[in-house]
Amino acid sequence: MPRKKTSTDDVLKALREFGLAYPGAHTKSPWPGHLDLAVKDKTFAYLSIEGEPFSISCKLPQSHAEALWLPFAKPTGYGLGKSGWVTATFEAGDEPPLELFKAWIDESYRAQAPKKLVKSLDS
Repeated sequence: MPRKKTSTDDVLKALREFGLAYPGAHTKSPWPGHLDLAVKDKTFAYLSIEGEPFSISCKLPQSHAEALWLPFAKPTGYGLGKSGWVTATFEAGDEPPLELFKAWIDESYRAQAPKKLVKSLDS
């Protein structure tokens, strides 16, 4: 039986739900076209909104060099790339790799969250 193709909107919803499960995580909408994930008002994932082209940006202190080898990834603009932020974009019809982006969100949350909250994840 063929696998059902996931829409980018479904991937965004799944990633947002995944990210909001972290301690202290909340959404933040600093400008139109984004509904980001933050902890203590510090963004750990910039996410596009449903109905827009898929985009995610995360801070990847450990894996940013590896991530930049991916054909859909580039350093995040506005100088964030210099701090290890990586952006992935996909055209309509392309299927973003959900599990990879969950790993990105995990790494980014751990980089941005207060140490106390990160420690609670590991206990």
